[in-house]
Amino acid sequence: MSTAKAVLIEQFRRKIEDTGSPEVQIALLSERISYLTTHLKSHVKDHASRRGLIMMVNKRRRLLEYLNRRDPDRYREIVERLSLRK
Repeated sequence: MSTAKAVLIEQFRRKIEDTGSPEVQIALLSERISYLTTHLKSHVKDHASRRGLIMMVNKRRRLLEYLNRRDPDRYREIVERLSLRK
């Protein structure tokens, strides 16, 4: 596991062994989304990566909707911490 990924998991986990909570998944997806966005600005014709980016954005959106349904307070906290538009 990379150090950047480990740092993100450390920041957003809920328990000691937590790697799968919605907060951690959303944070990891947001990091990959921001990387791919910068990649696609310089590689305009990389359509395969663009498709992957769209799939990641949709997965993050579904996780955020799930979290909003289950616990709106946690949803507001993660949106604020990641500076997402919602």
